[in-house]
Amino acid sequence: MKRQSDSASRTDMKKQLDWVTTVVPFVCILLLCAAFMLSPEASGSVLASIRFFLGEELGSYYLLMGLGIFLCSLYMAFSRFGNIRLGNLEKPQYTSFQWGSMMFTAGLAADILFYSLCEWILYAGEPRISELGTVQDWASTYPLFHWGPTAWSFYLVLAVAFGFMLHVRSREKQKYSEACRALLGRRVDGWAGRLIDLLAVFALLAGTATTFSLATPLLSMAISQVTGLPQSNLLTIAILVVIGITYTVTVYFGMKGISLLAASCTWLFFALLAYVLVLGGEPRYIIETGITAIGNLAQNFIGLSTWTDALRTSSFPQNWTIFYWAYWMVWCVATPFFIGSISKGRTVRQTVLGGYFWGLSGTFTSFIILGNYGLHLQVSGAMDLIGSYQQTGDLYQIIITVMHSLPLPQLGLVLLALSMIAFYATSFDALTIVAAAYSYKKLPAGAEPHRNVKLFWAVVLMLLPIALIFSENSMNNLQTVSIIAAFPIGIVILLILASFFKDARQYLKEKEGPAQKAEP
Repeated sequence: MKRQSDSASRTDMKKQLDWVTTVVPFVCILLLCAAFMLSPEASGSVLASIRFFLGEELGSYYLLMGLGIFLCSLYMAFSRFGNIRLGNLEKPQYTSFQWGSMMFTAGLAADILFYSLCEWILYAGEPRISELGTVQDWASTYPLFHWGPTAWSFYLVLAVAFGFMLHVRSREKQKYSEACRALLGRRVDGWAGRLIDLLAVFALLAGTATTFSLATPLLSMAISQVTGLPQSNLLTIAILVVIGITYTVTVYFGMKGISLLAASCTWLFFALLAYVLVLGGEPRYIIETGITAIGNLAQNFIGLSTWTDALRTSSFPQNWTIFYWAYWMVWCVATPFFIGSISKGRTVRQTVLGGYFWGLSGTFTSFIILGNYGLHLQVSGAMDLIGSYQQTGDLYQIIITVMHSLPLPQLGLVLLALSMIAFYATSFDALTIVAAAYSYKKLPAGAEPHRNVKLFWAVVLMLLPIALIFSENSMNNLQTVSIIAAFPIGIVILLILASFFKDARQYLKEKEGPAQKAEP
Protein backbone atom coordinates (compact mmCIF):
# COMPACT_ATOMS: atom_id res chain seq x y z
CA MET A 1 0.00 0.00 0.00
CA LYS A 2 2.84 2.38 0.88
CA ARG A 3 4.52 1.78 -2.48
CA GLN A 4 1.25 2.50 -4.29
CA SER A 5 0.78 5.67 -2.25
CA ASP A 6 4.35 6.87 -3.02
CA SER A 7 3.85 6.06 -6.71
CA ALA A 8 0.57 7.99 -6.80
CA SER A 9 2.23 10.92 -5.04
CA ARG A 10 5.05 11.02 -7.60
CA THR A 11 2.52 10.86 -10.45
CA ASP A 12 0.53 13.77 -9.00
CA MET A 13 3.73 15.79 -8.53
CA LYS A 14 4.74 15.22 -12.17
CA LYS A 15 1.37 16.58 -13.30
CA GLN A 16 1.80 19.64 -11.10
CA LEU A 17 5.24 20.52 -12.46
CA ASP A 18 5.78 23.07 -15.23
CA TRP A 19 8.27 21.12 -17.30
CA VAL A 20 8.78 23.79 -19.97
CA THR A 21 9.80 26.48 -17.47
CA THR A 22 11.96 23.97 -15.61
CA VAL A 23 13.80 22.26 -18.46
CA VAL A 24 14.10 24.77 -21.34
CA PRO A 25 16.26 27.40 -19.54
CA PHE A 26 18.51 24.69 -18.11
CA VAL A 27 19.03 23.17 -21.58
CA CYS A 28 19.81 26.64 -22.97
CA ILE A 29 22.46 27.20 -20.29
CA LEU A 30 24.03 23.81 -21.05
CA LEU A 31 24.10 24.62 -24.78
CA LEU A 32 25.73 27.96 -24.04
CA CYS A 33 28.36 26.24 -21.91
CA ALA A 34 29.05 23.79 -24.73
CA ALA A 35 29.40 26.68 -27.20
CA PHE A 36 31.79 28.49 -24.86
CA MET A 37 33.95 25.38 -24.52
CA LEU A 38 33.95 24.44 -28.20
CA SER A 39 34.32 27.97 -29.62
CA PRO A 40 35.53 30.15 -26.76
CA GLU A 41 36.96 32.98 -28.88
CA ALA A 42 34.02 33.33 -31.28
CA SER A 43 31.33 33.10 -28.60
CA GLY A 44 33.27 35.41 -26.28
CA SER A 45 33.63 37.98 -29.05
CA VAL A 46 29.90 37.98 -29.80
CA LEU A 47 28.96 38.34 -26.15
CA ALA A 48 31.53 41.09 -25.59
CA SER A 49 30.09 43.05 -28.52
CA ILE A 50 26.56 42.81 -27.16
CA ARG A 51 27.67 43.75 -23.66
CA PHE A 52 29.69 46.69 -25.02
CA PHE A 53 26.67 47.94 -26.97
CA LEU A 54 24.37 47.76 -23.94
CA GLY A 55 26.86 49.51 -21.68
CA GLU A 56 28.16 52.05 -24.19
CA GLU A 57 25.00 53.02 -26.09
CA LEU A 58 22.23 52.16 -23.61
CA GLY A 59 24.04 52.76 -20.34
CA SER A 60 21.64 55.53 -19.33
CA TYR A 61 18.88 52.92 -19.19
CA TYR A 62 20.64 51.09 -16.36
CA LEU A 63 21.53 54.31 -14.50
CA LEU A 64 17.99 55.67 -14.67
CA MET A 65 16.61 52.28 -13.64
CA GLY A 66 18.81 52.33 -10.54
CA LEU A 67 17.85 55.83 -9.42
CA GLY A 68 14.19 55.34 -10.36
CA ILE A 69 13.88 52.09 -8.41
CA PHE A 70 15.46 53.69 -5.33
CA LEU A 71 12.99 56.61 -5.44
CA CYS A 72 10.17 54.14 -6.00
CA SER A 73 11.12 52.28 -2.81
CA LEU A 74 10.85 55.50 -0.80
CA TYR A 75 7.46 56.24 -2.35
CA MET A 76 6.29 52.74 -1.39
CA ALA A 77 7.37 53.22 2.20
CA PHE A 78 6.09 56.74 2.86
CA SER A 79 2.92 56.85 0.76
CA ARG A 80 -0.43 55.32 1.71
CA PHE A 81 0.80 52.02 0.25
CA GLY A 82 3.21 51.75 3.18
CA ASN A 83 0.33 50.86 5.51
CA ILE A 84 -0.64 47.73 3.59
CA ARG A 85 0.10 44.63 5.66
CA LEU A 86 1.54 41.67 3.76
CA GLY A 87 -0.71 38.96 5.19
CA ASN A 88 -3.36 38.75 7.86
CA LEU A 89 -1.03 38.08 10.81
CA GLU A 90 -1.19 40.31 13.87
CA LYS A 91 2.58 40.26 14.14
CA PRO A 92 5.37 39.28 11.68
CA GLN A 93 5.96 35.60 11.03
CA TYR A 94 9.64 35.91 12.00
CA THR A 95 11.42 38.02 14.59
CA SER A 96 13.41 41.00 13.36
CA PHE A 97 16.75 39.19 13.79
CA GLN A 98 15.52 36.02 12.05
CA TRP A 99 14.04 38.04 9.21
CA GLY A 100 17.06 40.34 8.85
CA SER A 101 19.61 37.52 8.95
CA MET A 102 17.72 35.44 6.36
CA MET A 103 17.28 38.47 4.11
CA PHE A 104 20.93 39.57 4.26
CA THR A 105 22.40 36.09 3.82
CA ALA A 106 20.00 35.29 0.95
CA GLY A 107 21.50 38.14 -1.06
CA LEU A 108 24.95 38.26 -2.59
CA ALA A 109 26.45 37.75 0.85
CA ALA A 110 29.48 35.68 -0.22
CA ASP A 111 30.23 38.20 -2.97
CA ILE A 112 29.84 41.04 -0.46
CA LEU A 113 32.43 39.37 1.76
CA PHE A 114 34.85 38.94 -1.14
CA TYR A 115 34.48 42.49 -2.48
CA SER A 116 34.69 43.98 1.01
CA LEU A 117 38.27 42.78 1.22
CA CYS A 118 39.45 44.13 -2.14
CA GLU A 119 37.09 46.49 -3.97
CA TRP A 120 38.87 49.66 -2.92
CA ILE A 121 41.95 48.36 -4.78
CA LEU A 122 39.95 48.11 -8.02
CA TYR A 123 39.04 51.81 -7.84
CA ALA A 124 42.31 53.18 -6.47
CA GLY A 125 44.00 53.46 -9.86
CA GLU A 126 40.96 54.86 -11.71
CA PRO A 127 41.22 58.43 -13.09
CA ARG A 128 37.73 59.08 -11.71
CA ILE A 129 39.05 58.78 -8.15
CA SER A 130 41.80 61.35 -8.69
CA GLU A 131 39.25 63.71 -10.31
CA LEU A 132 37.04 63.54 -7.21
CA GLY A 133 39.81 63.77 -4.61
CA THR A 134 42.04 61.27 -2.87
CA VAL A 135 42.17 57.48 -2.69
CA GLN A 136 41.66 57.79 1.06
CA ASP A 137 38.26 59.47 0.64
CA TRP A 138 36.83 57.98 -2.55
CA ALA A 139 38.19 54.44 -2.85
CA SER A 140 36.26 53.79 0.37
CA THR A 141 33.11 55.62 -0.83
CA TYR A 142 32.41 53.94 -4.16
CA PRO A 143 32.06 50.42 -2.67
CA LEU A 144 29.31 51.76 -0.38
CA PHE A 145 27.63 53.33 -3.41
CA HIS A 146 27.73 50.21 -5.57
CA TRP A 147 26.56 47.92 -2.76
CA GLY A 148 24.35 50.44 -1.00
CA PRO A 149 20.81 51.87 -1.20
CA THR A 150 20.33 51.51 -4.96
CA ALA A 151 21.47 47.89 -4.95
CA TRP A 152 19.15 46.93 -2.09
CA SER A 153 16.26 48.92 -3.56
CA PHE A 154 16.09 46.45 -6.47
CA TYR A 155 15.47 43.68 -3.96
CA LEU A 156 13.06 45.55 -1.73
CA VAL A 157 10.58 46.95 -4.26
CA LEU A 158 10.17 43.50 -5.79
CA ALA A 159 9.99 41.85 -2.36
CA VAL A 160 7.01 44.11 -1.64
CA ALA A 161 5.38 43.25 -4.98
CA PHE A 162 5.88 39.51 -4.48
CA GLY A 163 4.86 39.68 -0.82
CA PHE A 164 1.64 41.45 -1.84
CA MET A 165 1.02 38.83 -4.50
CA LEU A 166 1.62 35.92 -2.10
CA HIS A 167 0.21 37.11 1.22
CA VAL A 168 -2.48 39.65 0.27
CA ARG A 169 -3.85 38.36 -3.04
CA SER A 170 -2.95 34.70 -2.24
CA ARG A 171 -2.01 33.88 -5.82
CA GLU A 172 -1.62 30.21 -6.67
CA LYS A 173 1.44 30.70 -8.88
CA GLN A 174 4.79 31.67 -7.40
CA LYS A 175 6.27 32.98 -10.64
CA TYR A 176 7.58 36.24 -12.05
CA SER A 177 4.71 36.41 -14.56
CA GLU A 178 2.05 36.13 -11.85
CA ALA A 179 3.23 39.42 -10.37
CA CYS A 180 2.19 41.06 -13.67
CA ARG A 181 -1.40 39.71 -13.62
CA ALA A 182 -3.06 42.95 -12.53
CA LEU A 183 -1.50 44.71 -15.52
CA LEU A 184 -1.44 42.00 -18.21
CA GLY A 185 -4.54 40.06 -17.17
CA ARG A 186 -5.03 36.71 -18.88
CA ARG A 187 -1.96 37.29 -21.02
CA VAL A 188 0.15 35.93 -18.15
CA ASP A 189 -1.45 32.53 -18.79
CA GLY A 190 -0.34 32.63 -22.42
CA TRP A 191 2.86 33.19 -24.36
CA ALA A 192 3.64 36.52 -22.66
CA GLY A 193 3.68 34.94 -19.20
CA ARG A 194 5.63 31.93 -20.43
CA LEU A 195 8.25 34.23 -22.00
CA ILE A 196 8.62 36.19 -18.74
CA ASP A 197 9.07 32.99 -16.72
CA LEU A 198 11.55 31.43 -19.16
CA LEU A 199 13.63 34.61 -19.09
CA ALA A 200 13.52 34.67 -15.29
CA VAL A 201 14.66 31.06 -14.82
CA PHE A 202 17.35 31.51 -17.47
CA ALA A 203 18.73 34.55 -15.64
CA LEU A 204 18.48 32.68 -12.33
CA LEU A 205 20.56 29.76 -13.60
CA ALA A 206 23.14 31.99 -15.29
CA GLY A 207 23.55 34.22 -12.25
CA THR A 208 23.75 31.25 -9.89
CA ALA A 209 26.39 29.48 -11.94
CA THR A 210 28.62 32.52 -12.25
CA THR A 211 28.53 33.82 -8.68
CA PHE A 212 30.99 31.06 -7.79
CA SER A 213 33.51 32.54 -10.23
CA LEU A 214 34.17 35.44 -7.87
CA ALA A 215 34.81 34.04 -4.42
CA THR A 216 35.39 30.30 -4.75
CA PRO A 217 39.10 30.71 -5.68
CA LEU A 218 39.60 32.78 -2.50
CA LEU A 219 37.83 30.13 -0.44
CA SER A 220 40.00 27.42 -1.97
CA MET A 221 43.17 29.42 -1.31
CA ALA A 222 42.20 30.08 2.32
CA ILE A 223 41.52 26.40 3.00
CA SER A 224 44.77 25.46 1.26
CA GLN A 225 46.70 27.87 3.52
CA VAL A 226 45.09 26.45 6.68
CA THR A 227 45.23 22.74 5.84
CA GLY A 228 48.38 22.60 3.73
CA LEU A 229 46.48 20.89 0.90
CA PRO A 230 47.66 21.93 -2.56
CA GLN A 231 45.34 24.18 -4.55
CA SER A 232 43.62 22.33 -7.38
CA ASN A 233 40.31 21.89 -9.15
CA LEU A 234 39.68 18.85 -6.97
CA LEU A 235 39.97 20.95 -3.82
CA THR A 236 37.55 23.53 -5.26
CA ILE A 237 35.09 20.77 -6.20
CA ALA A 238 35.38 19.29 -2.71
CA ILE A 239 34.53 22.72 -1.26
CA LEU A 240 31.51 23.01 -3.54
CA VAL A 241 30.36 19.55 -2.50
CA VAL A 242 30.58 20.55 1.19
CA ILE A 243 28.57 23.71 0.45
CA GLY A 244 26.11 21.63 -1.57
CA ILE A 245 25.61 19.10 1.22
CA THR A 246 25.15 21.92 3.77
CA TYR A 247 22.45 23.78 1.87
CA THR A 248 20.82 20.58 0.60
CA VAL A 249 20.32 19.32 4.16
CA THR A 250 18.98 22.65 5.43
CA VAL A 251 16.64 23.23 2.48
CA TYR A 252 15.38 19.64 2.78
CA PHE A 253 14.09 20.50 6.26
CA GLY A 254 12.39 23.67 5.06
CA MET A 255 12.32 27.17 6.52
CA LYS A 256 13.35 26.08 10.04
CA GLY A 257 16.64 24.74 8.70
CA ILE A 258 17.20 27.84 6.58
CA SER A 259 16.50 30.15 9.54
CA LEU A 260 18.95 28.24 11.77
CA LEU A 261 21.72 28.30 9.14
CA ALA A 262 21.18 32.02 8.47
CA ALA A 263 21.50 32.82 12.18
CA SER A 264 24.68 30.71 12.48
CA CYS A 265 26.10 32.42 9.39
CA THR A 266 25.39 35.85 10.86
CA TRP A 267 27.26 35.08 14.09
CA LEU A 268 30.26 33.76 12.12
CA PHE A 269 30.21 36.99 10.10
CA PHE A 270 30.17 39.08 13.31
CA ALA A 271 33.12 37.06 14.64
CA LEU A 272 35.17 37.76 11.48
CA LEU A 273 34.40 41.49 11.62
CA ALA A 274 35.30 41.67 15.33
CA TYR A 275 38.57 39.80 14.64
CA VAL A 276 39.68 42.33 12.02
CA LEU A 277 38.44 45.41 13.90
CA VAL A 278 39.94 44.50 17.27
CA LEU A 279 43.06 42.50 16.44
CA GLY A 280 43.87 44.63 13.38
CA GLY A 281 44.83 47.42 15.76
CA GLU A 282 43.27 50.26 13.74
CA PRO A 283 39.69 50.64 15.00
CA ARG A 284 39.86 54.46 15.08
CA TYR A 285 41.06 54.74 11.49
CA ILE A 286 38.57 52.12 10.25
CA ILE A 287 35.57 53.76 11.91
CA GLU A 288 36.50 57.35 11.03
CA THR A 289 37.18 56.47 7.37
CA GLY A 290 33.83 54.69 7.29
CA ILE A 291 32.00 57.73 8.67
CA THR A 292 33.67 59.94 6.05
CA ALA A 293 32.69 57.51 3.28
CA ILE A 294 29.05 57.47 4.40
CA GLY A 295 29.09 61.29 4.46
CA ASN A 296 30.56 61.45 0.95
CA LEU A 297 27.89 59.03 -0.29
CA ALA A 298 25.04 61.00 1.31
CA GLN A 299 26.27 64.34 -0.09
CA ASN A 300 26.97 63.07 -3.60
CA PHE A 301 24.38 60.30 -4.06
CA ILE A 302 22.39 61.93 -6.89
CA GLY A 303 25.57 62.98 -8.71
CA LEU A 304 27.06 59.50 -8.47
CA SER A 305 23.76 57.97 -9.62
CA THR A 306 23.43 60.15 -12.73
CA TRP A 307 27.04 60.59 -13.87
CA THR A 308 27.26 59.14 -17.41
CA ASP A 309 30.74 60.34 -18.43
CA ALA A 310 29.35 61.50 -21.78
CA LEU A 311 32.84 62.39 -23.08
CA ARG A 312 34.17 58.95 -21.99
CA THR A 313 37.15 60.49 -20.22
CA SER A 314 37.42 57.41 -18.01
CA SER A 315 34.38 55.19 -18.87
CA PHE A 316 34.07 54.61 -15.13
CA PRO A 317 30.26 54.30 -15.04
CA GLN A 318 30.29 51.96 -18.04
CA ASN A 319 32.92 49.71 -16.45
CA TRP A 320 31.57 49.76 -12.91
CA THR A 321 28.22 51.36 -12.03
CA ILE A 322 26.31 50.00 -15.02
CA PHE A 323 27.91 46.58 -14.50
CA TYR A 324 26.78 46.51 -10.87
CA TRP A 325 23.21 47.67 -11.52
CA ALA A 326 22.88 45.00 -14.20
CA TYR A 327 24.31 42.34 -11.89
CA TRP A 328 21.85 43.20 -9.12
CA MET A 329 18.97 43.23 -11.62
CA VAL A 330 19.76 39.67 -12.67
CA TRP A 331 19.79 38.52 -9.06
CA CYS A 332 16.37 40.16 -8.63
CA VAL A 333 14.85 37.02 -10.09
CA ALA A 334 15.31 34.95 -6.92
CA THR A 335 16.22 36.92 -3.82
CA PRO A 336 13.17 39.29 -3.75
CA PHE A 337 10.85 36.30 -4.03
CA PHE A 338 12.48 34.82 -0.94
CA ILE A 339 12.37 38.13 0.97
CA GLY A 340 8.72 38.58 0.03
CA SER A 341 7.85 35.07 1.18
CA ILE A 342 9.41 35.58 4.64
CA SER A 343 7.85 39.06 5.10
CA LYS A 344 4.38 37.79 6.00
CA GLY A 345 2.85 39.95 8.73
CA ARG A 346 5.00 43.00 7.98
CA THR A 347 3.67 46.17 6.42
CA VAL A 348 5.08 47.51 3.17
CA ARG A 349 6.77 50.27 5.17
CA GLN A 350 8.33 47.79 7.59
CA THR A 351 9.54 45.62 4.70
CA VAL A 352 11.23 48.49 2.85
CA LEU A 353 12.70 50.40 5.80
CA GLY A 354 13.55 47.23 7.73
CA GLY A 355 15.14 45.81 4.59
CA TYR A 356 17.30 48.90 4.22
CA PHE A 357 18.28 48.74 7.91
CA TRP A 358 19.39 45.10 7.86
CA GLY A 359 20.77 45.09 4.33
CA LEU A 360 22.80 48.29 4.65
CA SER A 361 23.91 47.52 8.22
CA GLY A 362 25.45 44.24 7.11
CA THR A 363 26.85 45.53 3.83
CA PHE A 364 28.28 48.83 5.12
CA THR A 365 29.78 47.21 8.22
CA SER A 366 31.49 44.59 6.07
CA PHE A 367 32.95 47.08 3.59
CA ILE A 368 33.97 49.59 6.27
CA ILE A 369 35.79 47.11 8.52
CA LEU A 370 37.30 44.67 6.02
CA GLY A 371 37.98 47.20 3.27
CA ASN A 372 39.32 50.03 5.40
CA TYR A 373 41.76 47.74 7.19
CA GLY A 374 43.42 46.97 3.85
CA LEU A 375 43.22 50.62 2.82
CA HIS A 376 45.11 51.57 5.99
CA LEU A 377 47.91 49.16 5.09
CA GLN A 378 48.23 51.06 1.80
CA VAL A 379 48.01 54.69 2.95
CA SER A 380 50.22 54.08 6.00
CA GLY A 381 52.95 52.58 3.79
CA ALA A 382 52.88 49.20 5.54
CA MET A 383 52.14 47.43 2.23
CA ASP A 384 51.94 48.50 -1.41
CA LEU A 385 48.80 46.54 -2.25
CA ILE A 386 47.95 48.74 -5.25
CA GLY A 387 51.39 48.13 -6.74
CA SER A 388 51.09 44.38 -6.17
CA TYR A 389 47.72 44.31 -7.91
CA GLN A 390 49.01 46.33 -10.87
CA GLN A 391 51.91 43.87 -11.27
CA THR A 392 50.08 40.58 -10.79
CA GLY A 393 46.34 41.29 -11.15
CA ASP A 394 45.78 38.58 -8.50
CA LEU A 395 43.21 39.84 -6.01
CA TYR A 396 43.04 36.51 -4.22
CA GLN A 397 46.72 36.49 -3.28
CA ILE A 398 46.49 40.09 -2.13
CA ILE A 399 43.57 39.24 0.17
CA ILE A 400 45.55 36.33 1.63
CA THR A 401 48.49 38.72 2.17
CA VAL A 402 46.19 41.15 4.01
CA MET A 403 44.89 38.33 6.22
CA HIS A 404 48.48 37.30 7.05
CA SER A 405 49.21 40.83 8.28
CA LEU A 406 46.77 40.23 11.16
CA PRO A 407 47.68 38.46 14.42
CA LEU A 408 46.80 34.76 14.45
CA PRO A 409 46.34 34.64 10.65
CA GLN A 410 45.30 30.98 10.69
CA LEU A 411 42.35 31.89 12.92
CA GLY A 412 41.38 34.68 10.54
CA LEU A 413 41.53 32.36 7.51
CA VAL A 414 39.39 29.76 9.30
CA LEU A 415 36.77 32.41 10.13
CA LEU A 416 36.90 33.68 6.53
CA ALA A 417 36.46 30.18 5.08
CA LEU A 418 33.63 29.21 7.45
CA SER A 419 31.82 32.51 6.84
CA MET A 420 32.04 32.13 3.07
CA ILE A 421 30.83 28.52 3.15
CA ALA A 422 27.90 29.52 5.36
CA PHE A 423 27.10 32.54 3.16
CA TYR A 424 27.11 30.43 0.01
CA ALA A 425 24.94 27.78 1.64
CA THR A 426 22.34 30.30 2.86
CA SER A 427 22.25 32.08 -0.52
CA PHE A 428 21.66 28.80 -2.29
CA ASP A 429 19.00 27.81 0.23
CA ALA A 430 16.95 30.78 -0.95
CA LEU A 431 17.70 30.09 -4.61
CA THR A 432 16.66 26.45 -4.27
CA ILE A 433 13.34 27.37 -2.63
CA VAL A 434 12.54 29.88 -5.38
CA ALA A 435 13.64 27.62 -8.26
CA ALA A 436 11.58 24.74 -6.85
CA ALA A 437 8.50 26.98 -6.55
CA TYR A 438 9.01 28.05 -10.19
CA SER A 439 8.76 24.42 -11.24
CA TYR A 440 5.08 24.20 -10.27
CA LYS A 441 2.16 25.18 -12.46
CA LYS A 442 0.34 26.21 -9.30
CA LEU A 443 1.61 26.53 -5.74
CA PRO A 444 -0.62 28.29 -3.16
CA ALA A 445 0.88 30.98 -0.95
CA GLY A 446 2.38 29.44 2.18
CA ALA A 447 2.86 26.03 0.56
CA GLU A 448 6.40 24.70 0.11
CA PRO A 449 7.56 22.67 -2.89
CA HIS A 450 7.90 18.90 -2.49
CA ARG A 451 11.17 17.82 -0.89
CA ASN A 452 12.18 15.87 -3.99
CA VAL A 453 11.74 18.94 -6.19
CA LYS A 454 13.90 20.97 -3.80
CA LEU A 455 16.46 18.18 -3.80
CA PHE A 456 16.51 18.16 -7.63
CA TRP A 457 17.24 21.88 -7.77
CA ALA A 458 19.78 21.65 -4.96
CA VAL A 459 21.76 19.19 -7.09
CA VAL A 460 21.24 21.03 -10.40
CA LEU A 461 22.36 24.39 -9.01
CA MET A 462 25.62 22.78 -7.88
CA LEU A 463 26.42 20.67 -10.96
CA LEU A 464 26.71 23.59 -13.37
CA PRO A 465 29.30 25.54 -11.30
CA ILE A 466 31.33 22.32 -10.90
CA ALA A 467 31.34 21.84 -14.68
CA LEU A 468 32.38 25.47 -15.24
CA ILE A 469 35.40 25.17 -12.93
CA PHE A 470 37.25 23.50 -15.77
CA SER A 471 36.70 26.39 -18.17
CA GLU A 472 37.46 29.89 -16.93
CA ASN A 473 36.45 31.44 -20.24
CA SER A 474 33.06 29.76 -20.05
CA MET A 475 32.52 31.17 -16.59
CA ASN A 476 33.42 34.70 -17.69
CA ASN A 477 31.20 34.39 -20.76
CA LEU A 478 28.29 33.10 -18.72
CA GLN A 479 28.67 36.06 -16.39
CA THR A 480 28.41 38.31 -19.43
CA VAL A 481 25.23 36.45 -20.40
CA SER A 482 23.86 37.30 -16.95
CA ILE A 483 24.60 40.99 -17.51
CA ILE A 484 22.97 40.94 -20.95
CA ALA A 485 19.91 39.21 -19.47
CA ALA A 486 19.50 42.18 -17.13
CA PHE A 487 18.29 44.34 -20.03
CA PRO A 488 14.97 42.54 -20.60
CA ILE A 489 14.72 41.71 -16.88
CA GLY A 490 14.68 45.46 -16.25
CA ILE A 491 11.62 45.81 -18.49
CA VAL A 492 9.90 42.99 -16.58
CA ILE A 493 10.72 44.73 -13.28
CA LEU A 494 8.91 47.85 -14.54
CA LEU A 495 5.90 45.73 -15.52
CA ILE A 496 5.82 44.12 -12.06
CA LEU A 497 5.94 47.50 -10.30
CA ALA A 498 3.21 48.98 -12.54
CA SER A 499 1.10 45.91 -11.82
CA PHE A 500 1.69 46.20 -8.07
CA PHE A 501 0.60 49.83 -7.88
CA LYS A 502 -2.49 49.12 -9.96
CA ASP A 503 -3.44 46.13 -7.80
CA ALA A 504 -2.58 47.92 -4.52
CA ARG A 505 -4.79 50.90 -5.45
CA GLN A 506 -7.65 48.52 -6.11
CA TYR A 507 -7.00 46.75 -2.80
CA LEU A 508 -7.12 50.05 -0.88
CA LYS A 509 -10.39 50.95 -2.59
CA GLU A 510 -11.80 47.57 -1.59
CA LYS A 511 -10.84 48.23 2.05
CA GLU A 512 -12.16 51.79 2.03
CA GLY A 513 -15.54 50.72 0.62
CA PRO A 514 -16.69 48.61 3.62
CA ALA A 515 -15.22 51.16 6.04
CA GLN A 516 -17.32 53.97 4.54
CA LYS A 517 -20.48 51.86 4.64
CA ALA A 518 -19.86 51.06 8.31
CA GLU A 519 -19.79 54.77 9.24
CA PRO A 520 -23.09 56.04 10.72
